[in-house]
Amino acid sequence: MTSARLTIDPHFTIGPVRRKLFGGFVEHLGRHVYDGIHEPTHETADAEGFRTDVIDLVKELGVDTIRYPGGNFVSGFRWEDSVGPVAERPRRLDLAWHSTETNQVGLHEFSSWLEKVGSDLMMAVNLGTRGTLEAIDLLEYSNIRGGTALSERRIANGRTEPFDIRMWCLGNEMDGPWQLGHRSADDYGKIASQAAKGMRQLDPDIQLVVCGSSSAHMPTFGEWERVVLTHTYDDVDLISCHAYYEERGGDLGSFLASAVDMDAFIETVVATADHVGAVRGSTKRIDISFDEWNVWYIERFHGVDKISGIDNWPVAPRLLEDVYSVADAVVFGNLMISLIKHADRVASASLAQLVNVIAPIMTEPGGPAWRQTTFFPFSITSRLAQGTALQLKLDAPTYTTAAYGEVPLVDAVATHDAETGRSAVFLVNRSTTEPVTLTIDIAALGDVAIAETHTLSDDDVYAKNTLDDRERVAPKPNASAAIAGGELTVTLPPVSWTAIALA
Repeated sequence: MTSARLTIDPHFTIGPVRRKLFGGFVEHLGRHVYDGIHEPTHETADAEGFRTDVIDLVKELGVDTIRYPGGNFVSGFRWEDSVGPVAERPRRLDLAWHSTETNQVGLHEFSSWLEKVGSDLMMAVNLGTRGTLEAIDLLEYSNIRGGTALSERRIANGRTEPFDIRMWCLGNEMDGPWQLGHRSADDYGKIASQAAKGMRQLDPDIQLVVCGSSSAHMPTFGEWERVVLTHTYDDVDLISCHAYYEERGGDLGSFLASAVDMDAFIETVVATADHVGAVRGSTKRIDISFDEWNVWYIERFHGVDKISGIDNWPVAPRLLEDVYSVADAVVFGNLMISLIKHADRVASASLAQLVNVIAPIMTEPGGPAWRQTTFFPFSITSRLAQGTALQLKLDAPTYTTAAYGEVPLVDAVATHDAETGRSAVFLVNRSTTEPVTLTIDIAALGDVAIAETHTLSDDDVYAKNTLDDRERVAPKPNASAAIAGGELTVTLPPVSWTAIALA
C-alpha cells in the first residue's frame, strides 16, 4: 500500500480562515431563482414564495456571504427593475443567458431570503452597459438611511432600514469577449476607478472588488491584472479570480489535480498585485476575492444546452444543471483545500452557484430538494475549518498528469482554533487505483482525540445523487483513523476526500 507523511504544528501559520471564504453565488440564471429558491406554489413555500426546504439546505451548507445578481446577467441588469411593486416590474430580455427575466424576485425579496438563510449580501454593479452614476444610485438606495430621493424610494418600497451592503463587485468578467460591455484592461481600469471613487465618496467604508481575469487561461491573464490594478490600486480592496474545472477527454488523473491550477492562479495574481504595489511604493495590500469557482462542464453547455433564436426567450429554463459525481466532489473538496491554503490572501470566495445551476443543491418543481455530491465537502469544511490555516510538511509520492506534470498523490490543509483547541485536517487521495496510508505527526497539538471523521469515496467514482436516487452518495465515518504515540494514521481510499476533526 502507498504511504505518505504529514506534520501539523500550530506554531506555523498561514493566516486566519475568514468566514467570507465560505461564500456562495446566486445569479438570475436558469432555474436558480425561479423554481429554485423561489417557487410560490410549492408545498414548502413560505409567505414570500421561498421554498423552506431549500432554505434549510442552504443553512446546512453554511454559506456566509452571497454574491448577487450575477455573473454575466449583471452586465445587462437595470437595478431599478428589481424594486417597487412586483406587479409593475418590467419583463426584460436577458442577453447573457438568452432568457426572459420577470423581475418577480428583486433586491428587497432577495435580501429577505438572505435573512432567512443567515447570509450577507455581496452586490455586483453593472459596469458593462451602465456606469458610475447608476452604481452610486444603487448604493444610495441601499445604504443611505433616508432624506434623499432614492433612500425615500426604498422606504416607500417597504424597507425602512438600509440594506447596509458592505461588499460590492465592480462589474463582472470584463476581460471576457462574451460580456456585454467588454472592454480592454485599460478602459475597464479607468471606469472601475471612477466608479470606486464615486461610491467611496458616498460610503467610505464599503469593500470594493475589481474584476480580475475570468480564467487563468485567458490570453490577457496577468497583464489584465497589472493594467487594471495600475488604475485602481488605491481605490479597491480586492481583485477577483474565477475558475471552473471539468474532466476532459476521459483524463481523470489530470482532472483530479485541478487544484494545482488553482494554486498557481492564486499565486500569480498575488505576485502581480504585489508588483503593482511595489512599483507604486504602496504599503497597501490587495487581497483576492475568488468569487466564482466550481466544477462546471462548460463544453456540455456550449454543445447541447445553449439557447438561441430571435423568438426563443424562455423564463427560467433548465440551464447548466450539471449532475455531480464522486470524482467531481473530490476535485471540489480539493479546490476548497487550495482556498484555505491561501487564507493569507484569499479573503473571500463564492461557490458558483447554489441551487440547480452548477449547484450543490437541486430541486424539482413541485417535488423534492436534495444534496448533490459536492454539497458534502462544502458543508463539512465550512463547519470544521475554524481559526487559522496552518503550514504543513507533506511528504507524498507523485504521479504524472498530462495537464500538470508531476503532482502529489495527496493534498492536504489543516486549521487550528487556539481558543477552543480544536483542529481539523482536510485530505484528498488523487490516486485512481491505490489507497494511501497517511501518517500525521500531531504531537505539537498536544493531547487530542478524534472528534469526527468523514470520507467521501465510492467504488464507482462516477456515482451521483439524482432525482430517482437522491441519497446514493454520502460521506461515511473513516474507521481506519486512529491516534497512538503522537501520530494519527488514516487510510485514504482511491479518489477520495476526507475530513478529520480533532478535539
